[in-house]
Amino acid sequence: MELAKTLYVGNLPWTTTPEDLTAFFGEYGEVISSRIIKEKETNRSRGFGFVEVADEAAETIIAQLDGKEFNGRPLTVNEAKVRQ
Repeated sequence: MELAKTLYVGNLPWTTTPEDLTAFFGEYGEVISSRIIKEKETNRSRGFGFVEVADEAAETIIAQLDGKEFNGRPLTVNEAKVRQ
């Protein structure tokens, strides 16, 4: 069984789709899944999402993409923390 890590991706443009994230992160490692977090009432993006990647690729992806520009905005990429 392959282990996976979930990465938090912040400072996303409102128009970003899960497919955009998969394509962008896929250039740096295997993407298992991606999702954009949306407001319940308006269904508008909250400007962040999560990308699930292969465990062994996570550190490399974080190092390469944290602060990297995506559609004109510098991304915040780090390992997702469990909500308390």
